[in-house]
Amino acid sequence: MEIIGAIVHQLTRGLSMEEIEKSGLGPYYIDHGNGLWPQAAGGIPFNACEFQCKGDPITDLFEDMAAEQKARSTYDNILRVVRNIPDVADPIKFLREREVVHFQRFGEALRSVQEQLDAKNFYAFNPVFDAPCMETCQDCK
Repeated sequence: MEIIGAIVHQLTRGLSMEEIEKSGLGPYYIDHGNGLWPQAAGGIPFNACEFQCKGDPITDLFEDMAAEQKARSTYDNILRVVRNIPDVADPIKFLREREVVHFQRFGEALRSVQEQLDAKNFYAFNPVFDAPCMETCQDCK
């Protein structure tokens, strides 16, 4: 968020009102001035619904993986638009690479959780509460 905020600040610093209006930022400026107000490209404000949690490790890891892929896709789209602006593209490339690594690490964690469960039934229960591996898992004892 800090990197994106810095990019937005650098791109909008010193704009005149005419430039703000011409760029389509007029309504945004009226509500938020030059401040960063996180929202989707379609104008939907950021909210806690962006973070999903069910308390089930398998469900939550799939949600985490999906979030990383959605962020990577967004960065891919941004890079298509700013590819000729290195000051914007380079930090976005860095953020994109982090999403890929995070996706991989969440995938490794998911495999680890699944390996501790009965492979035929690991989608049928919440291991945090139901813990069928307790009898056979050495790490759980």
